[in-house]
Formats: sequence, structure tokens, C-alpha cells
Amino acid sequence: MNTSVDNYFIDGCGRCSLGGTPQCKVHSWTEELYQLRKLLRQSELVEESKWGMPCYTFNGTNIILLSAFKNYCTINFFNGALLKDPHKILSKPGENTQVSRVVRFMNVEEIVKLEKVLESYFKEAIEIEKAGLKAEVKKNTKVDFVIELQQKLEDDPGFKSAFEALTPGRQRGYNIYFSQAKQTTTRVSRIEKSAAKIFEGKGWNER
Repeated sequence: MNTSVDNYFIDGCGRCSLGGTPQCKVHSWTEELYQLRKLLRQSELVEESKWGMPCYTFNGTNIILLSAFKNYCTINFFNGALLKDPHKILSKPGENTQVSRVVRFMNVEEIVKLEKVLESYFKEAIEIEKAGLKAEVKKNTKVDFVIELQQKLEDDPGFKSAFEALTPGRQRGYNIYFSQAKQTTTRVSRIEKSAAKIFEGKGWNER
């Protein structure tokens, strides 16, 4: 896994077998990612590398994650549910997402058009952190994920973002596949081995 933001743009996050190859998803969105990075670096946020990806923090707290997927790139607001979103540009990464919100981009023109809007959202996200506000999280969800998957989603925001971007059917498929293992070590192993496919947006039985 890369520990440098600059390396992210060269070799990707290093979380799948495509890292360091021309097929890495980062290379499909280089111009868009650089444009978003420029805007983020102009804010009060501090740029760090976390989970192999560019993460932007304030006073040590994660605020925004920059990610590349197969069909788009995103900025992910960790506490996005609290943003007012007057321009209606935010969406949930997945059906069961409660707190995080993303903005998806497929070309530089979209980013340039929204520059001022994005800057205002960055400022609002920082003010939310300064105020110590936290979104209310409901304990009950539609799908009861196995405990090892729940732990992985809590510990790894990059993985969480990719998993929640999957279709509900793919999420359920992974959960069933993981839960079929009788031992915790086997379930953890299956989760780790499936990470590459999850970051590619594929189901557990897709090639």
C-alpha cells in the first residue's frame, strides 16, 4: 500500500493487483484527480496518505477522501450527512450508507464548473468539525453483515467507500460468501482476498 500521495498518482493505492500498471483506475482519472487535489490543497485541510489514497484532515480528523473507481472518481465527505447540500450534488456511496456522502465526477469540466460550490462545501465540512458535530447513526440496518466485515468497514474507510459503492446484490453476495466460513480466521482471509474485486466494483463470483 502506498504511503505517499504523490505515489498514488503514479502507482495507484496499491490495494489491488492493478497497482503500478497502466490498467490502474487512477490512470483513467488522472486529470480529474489532479484538479480535485488542487482545490483541496487550497483549503485549510491537511493532505495525508491513508489506506493508500489521498485523505484530507483537519486537526487530525478525516474530512474528505479522494478515490478513483472504474466509471468515475469521487470526493467522499466522511461526515457528509451533516452538509446542507443546497446544490444537491451529494449522494450516498451505497444504499445502506448513513453518514458519508460522495460527489462523483466523470470529466474535468464538471469539476471546473463546481469549483466555487466545492470550496464552500469544504469550508462547511471544516466548520462542522470545529463545532464537534456528529451525524446520528442508526443501529439497525437492512443487512446484518458478519462481524468481521463490520469491523473491516469500521477500520478501513477506503474499503468502506468501495464496498458501499457496490450494488445491494453484490453486497449481499459478499456477506453470504464471508458468512459461509465457519472460522473467524477464514472469514477475515476471504474479506482480505476479496478486497481487490471490491475495489474494482465486482461481485465475489465475477472475474
